[in-house]
Amino acid sequence: MAEELNLPEDKTLLILDDDTPFRTRLERAMTARGFEVTAAVGTVVEAMKVARDNPPAFAVVDLRLDDGDGLDVVRTLHDHRPDCRAVMLTGYGNIATAVAAVKSGAIDYLAKPADADDVAKALLARPDAKPEPPENPMSADRVRWEHIQRVFELCNHNVSETARRLNMHRRTLQRILAKRAPR
Repeated sequence: MAEELNLPEDKTLLILDDDTPFRTRLERAMTARGFEVTAAVGTVVEAMKVARDNPPAFAVVDLRLDDGDGLDVVRTLHDHRPDCRAVMLTGYGNIATAVAAVKSGAIDYLAKPADADDVAKALLARPDAKPEPPENPMSADRVRWEHIQRVFELCNHNVSETARRLNMHRRTLQRILAKRAPR
């Protein structure tokens, strides 16, 4: 399968995600695709050490982590290895974080849960290649829900402040927050 992906000589890959089951599945899948997973870590501190001591050719980094920000890891990777191809993963997709990820040096930005094929394609894509449209794009209801959740989190879970910023009635926001995420 490594021939099919056309991997370069240096196949080292750092996976940084604090979701242990997801990280383990991705590590196994990327190893099966021919990558040499150098570290599957869940903290920014561990990832920074790997980035400084033995920077990999590729990286898959979660944006939001328990102990910090994945953007710092991407910057450190590029400081120590400018040709590192990093892909940012996030469950909180929005334009502002996508722009921040690219400015930090990420080559792509994928919403979680991303499958291993999408991650491998993003890591190995030519710089001038246009991405394919997603197979299963988020519904408009899901995009709206994600946006509301992100603003709610940025407002430190203050319903009144979130409602004001979203220009909606507080009770309407409370009803939306009480519901499950749409598919």
